[in-house]
Amino acid sequence: MSATTTETGTSFVPAADTLGAVLAPGARPPRPSALSASLTFGWRAMLKIKHVPEQLFDVTAFPIMMTLMFTYLFGGALAGSPTEYLQFLLPGIMVTSVVMITMYTGVEVNKDIEKGVFDRFRTLPIWRPSTMVGYLLGDALRYTMASTVILVVGLVLGFRPPGGVAGVLAAIALLVAFSFAFSWIWTMFGLLLRSEKSVMGVSMLVLFPLTFLSNVYVDPQTMPGWLQAFVGVNPISHLVTAARSLMAGSPDTGEITWVLVCGALSILVFGALTMRLYNRK
Repeated sequence: MSATTTETGTSFVPAADTLGAVLAPGARPPRPSALSASLTFGWRAMLKIKHVPEQLFDVTAFPIMMTLMFTYLFGGALAGSPTEYLQFLLPGIMVTSVVMITMYTGVEVNKDIEKGVFDRFRTLPIWRPSTMVGYLLGDALRYTMASTVILVVGLVLGFRPPGGVAGVLAAIALLVAFSFAFSWIWTMFGLLLRSEKSVMGVSMLVLFPLTFLSNVYVDPQTMPGWLQAFVGVNPISHLVTAARSLMAGSPDTGEITWVLVCGALSILVFGALTMRLYNRK
C-alpha cells in the first residue's frame, strides 16, 4: 500500500499484488453446463408462477370451461348424450387446450425483452439457448397441469379410456413433447414482434384455424372436400388422432411418428430462427 498527497489530503493506492489478491481470492468457478443453465432458467419460470399465481388461470379454469362447454353444448346433438361424446371429445379438447396456451411462451419472452432482462442474460457466460429452453421447460409443467386438470374433469364426467393409465400417460407425454416443440414458433414471434399484444394477436390468428379446422370436434368425413384436405395436413389433427389411439389402447404408430417428426422439424427450423433473432436482438 502506497500513499500519495493531494490538495485535499492523503489518499492510499493499493499495490498491484494486494489488489489482485482481493479480486481473485481463488480459482474461477467453472462455467455452468447447458443442462444446468437451462434448468436454472426453467426454475425461474416456475418462480414467476409462484409470485403471480394468476398465471395458472389458463391451465385450470380455461381447460375446465372448454371441457364442460363443448361436452354439454354438442354432446346431445352429435353423439346422443354428453357421456358418449366425451369419449370422442376429451383427447381432442386436451390437445386444443394445451396447444392454445403455448402462445404464452412468446408473450413472456416479449415481456422480458421490454423490461431489459434479456440484456442482462446476454452478458452471462452461459449456453446461449438456455434462456429459451428454460422458458419452455417451465411451460412444460403448465402443459402437464392443464392435461391433468382436463383428465380429472373428464373422469368425473364419465370418460373411461380403454388404454388405461399407460395409454393416458403416453398420450399426455406425446402432447407435452409436441407442445414443447411447437412453442418455439412463439419464442420466435416474441423476439420478432414489438409488443405482447402483437404476439397474442398473431398467435390467435394461427391457433384458431389450426384447432377448430381439425378433427377435434367432429369426424372430418362430414366436412366438404376442400376442408377435409386441410384437416388431413393439419398437424393438430395428426396429434389428436395419435392421442386418441393411445388412450384407446391401440397406438397408431404412423400418426405417432408423424407427430414426432413434425415436432423435431419445428425445433430445428424455428429453434434456429429464434436463436438467430436472439443473437441479433
